[in-house]
Amino acid sequence: MSTLYDLSLTELEERVEALGAPRYRARQVRAWAFRRFARSYEEMSNVPAPLRRRLAEELPFPETRVDAETRSEDGLTCKRLIRLADGKLIEAVLMLYDPRSDSRGRATVCVSSQAGCAMGCVFCATGQGGFERNLTAGEILAQVTGFAREQADAGKQPLTNVVFMGMGEPMANWPAVWRAVETLNAPDGAGMAARHITISTVGLIPGIRRLAEEPLQVGLAVSLHAPDEGLRERLIPTAHRYPLPAIIAACREYVAATGRRVTFEYCLMAGVNDAPEQARALAALLDGVLCHVNIIPVNPTPDAHIRRPSRARTLAFQRELTARGVACTVRVEKGAEISAACGQLRGGTAPLPVVQASPSR
Repeated sequence: MSTLYDLSLTELEERVEALGAPRYRARQVRAWAFRRFARSYEEMSNVPAPLRRRLAEELPFPETRVDAETRSEDGLTCKRLIRLADGKLIEAVLMLYDPRSDSRGRATVCVSSQAGCAMGCVFCATGQGGFERNLTAGEILAQVTGFAREQADAGKQPLTNVVFMGMGEPMANWPAVWRAVETLNAPDGAGMAARHITISTVGLIPGIRRLAEEPLQVGLAVSLHAPDEGLRERLIPTAHRYPLPAIIAACREYVAATGRRVTFEYCLMAGVNDAPEQARALAALLDGVLCHVNIIPVNPTPDAHIRRPSRARTLAFQRELTARGVACTVRVEKGAEISAACGQLRGGTAPLPVVQASPSR
């Protein structure tokens, strides 16, 4: 059964009209759902009670439940373990940025698009757990509205950004992901600027090309993690489907079509992909591409063989890229101590073991 969150405005107008109510009631309902973050139709005081009852029967709210919640010591990161209607578990993360160190004062939600993931990245807890199923647009949006409601109830910073970087490969669940994006952006939905929404992919070329054709200025993040095909296929077992040169070519097409830069994610692993010569190879690969590289020292996962490099080694890698004209930053870590950081989401409650950095080399 479809839920309220799964429908576009036009679809909801048609449902409302079919129930004998004027079409404008659909806008009222969506305002309650995505602007006031109502928990049920009963809260929609300006919608007639008979219509509320019929909608509750035919178009319920998504059935999700927060099974567990973990917060970082500084209170700026919150991870939720969410149980879906069929019992599947996903995780979503709220990341707040202190206005004293971040002029934009962002409040970002990292959402999951699948229960599990089929990409199998060896350094990612989600990938190590396997794939269960795609999420619906409603299940994706419920992750956002849950955090938005909490922020509003506490009189805190409204949400400013949504990133599709949680559990799953967003491009492998395109219809639901894009429906969620449209609702997040729509004036009658959450009204979030498209530039404040980012979709991440491990390199699914059809998805990159599809995003390039969409009118909304949604950001694109591509997970590379290696400067050459051989190493990339060892780190991402499914990478052979879309070879690295073809991914870079698709990214060039994306830039040409949209004028927007691509963010390349590079998870840095000690002794695997953190050598100076690998940084130079990465710079050569990205030569001429309008882009920014996010260097992400690997976060702890159950695979103890993969370790994060030392701070000195990480900065040396960054210097090699910068010297060759590649815009790059080392990502600010948020939530690693509660297993809420990049690559750590897995649909469980126990924190992952802390793996120390390798010694400087």
